[in-house]
Amino acid sequence: MGGRRLRVLVVDDHDVVHWGFRLLLADLPWVERCLTARDESQARELALRYEPHVALVDLFLGEQSGAELCETLRRESPSTRVLLISGAGWISPQAARVAGASGFVSKDWAADEVAAAIRTVGNGGTVFAASPEEPSAPLSSREREVLRLLASGATNREIAAELHLSPHTVKEHTGKLYRKLGVRNRAEAVQRAERLGLT
Repeated sequence: MGGRRLRVLVVDDHDVVHWGFRLLLADLPWVERCLTARDESQARELALRYEPHVALVDLFLGEQSGAELCETLRRESPSTRVLLISGAGWISPQAARVAGASGFVSKDWAADEVAAAIRTVGNGGTVFAASPEEPSAPLSSREREVLRLLASGATNREIAAELHLSPHTVKEHTGKLYRKLGVRNRAEAVQRAERLGLT
């Protein structure tokens, strides 16, 4: 791990989170400074002024999207690497990378694990939390096709026509999908698939 001391910017709309990170990072020998921002405008201003090595950005900033802020920070402060964090949501590694993030961690992680992730990202590495709810078994390519069409709002009959299957076969595929995803209906299947980055 690199030996440089890191400037860290914490972007979160909760004061208690700011307090917690200041407490966590203040005594670490590899942290030069811990800055905090409540929203996008504060984050952009501090990033331009201090050029933090790492910006720890909450996935949900009130009405704002942490992923969108990640793109903005990467564009305006290219030397700042972004680590997304969330207590409730999840973002797939692919979506996080598209937004320009170098990692994603959960607030459920232990404090020392989050600190290690910040240090890893600050020194050029990446850290991506595994999904909290992977399917119980991998989806087949056919099941992924059915899921994609389900998510688009297609009926079983429309899915059957699109994939050249009988409606009965589509019903079997959707039943297997529900079991693998641990859901009871179409709406839950679509929500779970979005959280897992499958659609």
